[in-house]
Amino acid sequence: MAKVNVIFYSMYGHIYQMAKAEAEGAKEVEGTDVKIYRVPETVPEDILIQSGAKKAQEQFSHIPIANLDSLVEADAIIFGTPTRFGMMAAQMRQFLDTTGPLWARGSLVGKIGSVFTSTSTQHGGQESTILNFHTTLLHHGMIIVGIPFNEPGLSDVSNIHGGTPYGASAIIIQGEENRPNEIDLNIAKSQGRRVAEIAKKLFG
Repeated sequence: MAKVNVIFYSMYGHIYQMAKAEAEGAKEVEGTDVKIYRVPETVPEDILIQSGAKKAQEQFSHIPIANLDSLVEADAIIFGTPTRFGMMAAQMRQFLDTTGPLWARGSLVGKIGSVFTSTSTQHGGQESTILNFHTTLLHHGMIIVGIPFNEPGLSDVSNIHGGTPYGASAIIIQGEENRPNEIDLNIAKSQGRRVAEIAKKLFG
């Protein structure tokens, strides 16, 4: 079976919701084994409590913490991170910075890599975050998979939503919902399905 791992960092749960959609799409492809991991939190606990993030993170506290084996065991890895000033979150960057031994051995060469993200504003740097992330994946020799424009959500101009050809994204508009909208989640699901389909062709 082709192994697809979704590895994410989420502070308030928005990227976790996207990660679940990615995994749901990947699981639709028969002959794939899909797992979800989260990268370690680095923010001090008192700050997490003060910001409300500690409470929000309870919803995914059951998800196992990613380690280097979580990368090596997979044929395809879908990474999820919120955007921080047009780049990946520091927690994800720190996790990736521990992968030097894998780079030295070429452990990730030929594996599939794909990325999704979220921002709190419409022009918050979604595309730059994903493209910056791709640089690390290319250094590891990974095969990057995005989303083609035959995904209907990418061409929908009647609603404000995320989604790029580089990877799924969400715009988190503060309010009662405060979550990725259905278009964002459907694009994420489509990305997961596409990654799994390609992984099955290459490794299944």
